[in-house]
Amino acid sequence: MKQILLSVCCFISFPAFAISPELDEAIENARLACGNISSELETLKTMAGINTAVTGVGATIGIGATAVGIAKSAQDKKAEDENSPVIASDKLTKIEINETAFKDLMLRYVENFKLELASVSKEEKKSIKMGNVRTGLMATNTATNIAGAVIAGSNRIDYDLNAKIKRCITAVDELSKARMVAHVSGTATDNQEKQSQNIITNCGEWRTVNLNNINKRSTNATVSSGVGAGVGLIGTIISAKANTQNTRQGDDNKEKNLNTAANIMAGGATVASGVATIFNASQISAIKHAVEIADKCEGVL
Repeated sequence: MKQILLSVCCFISFPAFAISPELDEAIENARLACGNISSELETLKTMAGINTAVTGVGATIGIGATAVGIAKSAQDKKAEDENSPVIASDKLTKIEINETAFKDLMLRYVENFKLELASVSKEEKKSIKMGNVRTGLMATNTATNIAGAVIAGSNRIDYDLNAKIKRCITAVDELSKARMVAHVSGTATDNQEKQSQNIITNCGEWRTVNLNNINKRSTNATVSSGVGAGVGLIGTIISAKANTQNTRQGDDNKEKNLNTAANIMAGGATVASGVATIFNASQISAIKHAVEIADKCEGVL
């Protein structure tokens, strides 16, 4: 009789000590699928931060170029009656608008900037210097926009990372099913129940992350920086041409029109840099949300 009662007691209490191998396997699958996502996202967040700084600097420089251009227009009025000869040659009049020409233009421009201007009147010399500063600032703004477009274009959730996150979501769904089966059958230990529920709760939040938003903001930032680079490149060339001897000593209306166009281009490049900065900053926010979920998920794995 005692032996029978002991057997019955063991049978009744057995589920309390049972371990579900299916649930253990589901937990392990979730560990493998959901681990090491945070580090990849941290890299994206860091690059978005760098790009925000780059395009932010570009916007600030663009504002400076626009301000100098406006000040130059005012200075030109003071110097418009001055007819002193200029010894600098017109080296910058025939430039095609492309990146190779842009680099060549800058090399030539530096040489032109170094030429002795002893015979130029004081007021005109100020105007020339302002033109040089505007061109230099616009060239720098163009460079930051090019860098911004390159960074933003590559700072995306790629196919592999996207697939990894989807595998994590699938693994969590499978874990949820396995937990329910083990719970109903009474084969899950308290530790399995608690561990699986923590994973389901925290890693399940991946469903709330819209990965398309991160990539969409990357695309928008790339486009904005690309527009800024294009506008800045053209503006830099126009600004340089407006400051050459032939232009200054030629048709006054042509010079004014070139300077006005350069100022407009500087303003356009500045706006594009500012828009790109906004998109980069919003991308940081979206990535940060994903990083927080990844950290919470990996914390319970």
